Amino acid sequence: MTDIALSTPRKSLAILVPVRGVLPLTAPSLVLLLFFAIPMGMMIGISFQGPAADGPTLASYSRFFSNDLVLTGLVRTIVMSGLVALCVTVLAYPLAYYLARSTSRWRTIVFALAIAPELAGVVLRTYGWLIILEDRGFINSALIWIGLISEPLPLSRNLFGVVVGLTHVILPFGVLSLLTSIQGINPNLERSAQVLGASRLAVIRHIILPLSVPGIVSSLLIGFTMAASAYATPALLGGAGFKVMATMVYEQVLFYLDWPFAAVMANVLLILMLAAAFLGSKLESRLHRKLHL
Repeated sequence: MTDIALSTPRKSLAILVPVRGVLPLTAPSLVLLLFFAIPMGMMIGISFQGPAADGPTLASYSRFFSNDLVLTGLVRTIVMSGLVALCVTVLAYPLAYYLARSTSRWRTIVFALAIAPELAGVVLRTYGWLIILEDRGFINSALIWIGLISEPLPLSRNLFGVVVGLTHVILPFGVLSLLTSIQGINPNLERSAQVLGASRLAVIRHIILPLSVPGIVSSLLIGFTMAASAYATPALLGGAGFKVMATMVYEQVLFYLDWPFAAVMANVLLILMLAAAFLGSKLESRLHRKLHL
């Protein structure tokens, strides 16, 4: 009886292993290439087009940075997005902490209520807030009927109304982001600190908050980027006079048919969100290093 030894050449194994590692990434890479990279490249190319077909030009970029109305819209977008990100994180944190630590039967109901806004469309939720916040809406009508005010408060068609509407739209995403981070913290750390005499507030301040920094940064980034790119809520709750980058891009494309200038605005908005993500990742890594020193 003879034994036959089968051996696979090392070179073929070395080729096979990288192929197996790259193959699962093929489909996602193609999707990103077709639906993100190529459109983004086309948009960047359009931004360098001029009124005459005489080659690339920086005229649209020069017009962007010399237009006071557009720069005001950029600053308004940054302020609006920052306020929304802060409001979402502050409101979502206690709710996420309750959902992560509670064993009550009400936990499922609270979680469903937290995610419920996502079951309705953005436009529907925005119109709901418009009915609540407008001059003859529920809040102003109730306050006038009680006698606390004599004239309607300016609750809509301004920054306040847009921030309220966007906070309601983005809040579920902040809750999910913080919930995942807080669930990753060992509850025994809290119990040990309380056994050693720490108060509940001290436990949250010195244990929960530092360990949940990744979730806080993630919530801030989600709130900022989603608010900066939102169109429906600023357009409806902000009114015609409330110009942000998304609404200005819409106007340039559909009303003025100025695609190069709209592409410049979209590129600036993309750079703004990428810069926010970069700064957020740097902040998270720095806080993480301080925590483990």
